[in-house]
Amino acid sequence: MKPAFSVIFLTTLIGVGQGLFLALYTQQSYALFGLLPLQDDAFYAYGSMLALLFLIGGLASSFLHLGHPERAWRTATQWRTSWLSREVIALPAFMGVVFVYGMTNLLDFRPVLVILRGGIPVDLSIVSGGLGTLLAFVLFVCTAMIYGCLRFLREWHSPLTVINFVLLGTASGFVLAAFYATFFATNYSPTQAGFFADWAFIITLLGLFGRSASLWRNARLRPTSTVQTAIGIKHPNIVQKSQGAMGGSFNTREFFHGKSPAFLRAIKPAFLVLAFAIPLLLLFAAHSHPAAWLLGTAFVLQYTGLLAERWYFFAEANHPQNLYYQTIG
Repeated sequence: MKPAFSVIFLTTLIGVGQGLFLALYTQQSYALFGLLPLQDDAFYAYGSMLALLFLIGGLASSFLHLGHPERAWRTATQWRTSWLSREVIALPAFMGVVFVYGMTNLLDFRPVLVILRGGIPVDLSIVSGGLGTLLAFVLFVCTAMIYGCLRFLREWHSPLTVINFVLLGTASGFVLAAFYATFFATNYSPTQAGFFADWAFIITLLGLFGRSASLWRNARLRPTSTVQTAIGIKHPNIVQKSQGAMGGSFNTREFFHGKSPAFLRAIKPAFLVLAFAIPLLLLFAAHSHPAAWLLGTAFVLQYTGLLAERWYFFAEANHPQNLYYQTIG
């Protein structure tokens, strides 16, 4: 398939936003039960606003591949059958909850709604954060299933598609949270960069396993269609001489990435190194010394690698129509 950079930025940017929000709420949940120090209100407020900026950036990039952006609202009308429609609904809903979560902390408006056993108060911030966590995972599933539901694209039609979208987005968000936390260390609220960095290391490692599993699986797929089945002729000796047109067409442009095999062989190790290997080394080093430059470098390199990974994800899918339009004997 031909990767659309607007979709690449959409899926990676909102993944960072989702992961950052999950990181903030994870730390707050630990603090609720006394397992970690509760941070200043500003930590959760500005962190959620940063997550919202990434979500807005992803949403804005999604409009770049629309022929008529003014009709974008219509994509939400088929929510009963379309994962794209569900994503269109889930994304603004999640953004709205992230905004509420940030404002409850920024304005210190946290009325207690429930008191748990042991006298632990559950306020509006905790409830909105829990709802946001649920919506974050709903959004991950909706985004991934846009591709995972396509049976004829076997490289995508796998549970690994959903798993990897969740792991890679969450990993990038936790790395950003570790970098962000280095700026909010005070005498009263010790830095949580180490906590986020440790979780980022674990999730990035899981993401490496998940993405490697999908690469291993896809490399062993064998075509179920042939030139004979593509054109409906069962003769054993068929040689394609033409694509059926003198020039390019929609089929040749939109269903094939147009890059050479050498380029594909080069980009795979590149994204494995940038998105996983180097960030893992930097996060390991940050375990004992969570410096801002270490964590900032880890985030920039990992996000760059995730852009390459998402490009390869789209390019790797081989549409069955390419049997006819992309082969010349």
